[in-house]
Amino acid sequence: MKYLIVSDIHGSLPALEKVLEFYRQRKCDMLCILGDILNYGPRNGLPEGLDPKGIAERLNAMNNEIVAVRGNCDSEVDQMLLDFPILSDYTLIADNGQRLFLTHGHVYNEEKMPRGKHEAFFYGHTHLWKLEETDGRIICNTGSVTFPKGGNPPTFATYENNVTTVYRLDGEKLKELALPAKSK
Repeated sequence: MKYLIVSDIHGSLPALEKVLEFYRQRKCDMLCILGDILNYGPRNGLPEGLDPKGIAERLNAMNNEIVAVRGNCDSEVDQMLLDFPILSDYTLIADNGQRLFLTHGHVYNEEKMPRGKHEAFFYGHTHLWKLEETDGRIICNTGSVTFPKGGNPPTFATYENNVTTVYRLDGEKLKELALPAKSK
């Protein structure tokens, strides 16, 4: 399967539209949302194209293609607008024998890793993209498509055939890493 992994949309419909255009053009199979979907958050400014209802409409139309987790700005009220679950702190996806741990980053992160084995760890929350191998595991922070920090561009990631790729919102590839080969 081909997964598009995005975090920290924060209510920006134009940013989501660009992500969904990439999703359709690249024929992705599943949209994995790592939280902070509708609410822009009290520490952020107003995003361009703030439209939580519009985002809910677009995402609800493809609810059978979405796996999502809760971000620190997501609430039970947000869940009432969405036709797919968003209130879990994490989820695990098994793909071709690899375990992908998906979380927002405010509960589990690089300083507080979850227990159990997983080959790839995806998170957001900091709005700073990152892709590296650490201790035989891929660590990917997808950044933010709406409020990137640290002078970074808006970013998201894909995962397919054991390869994680970080892209700019305009579709330019920034970095790609394959999962380390499993030892027999």
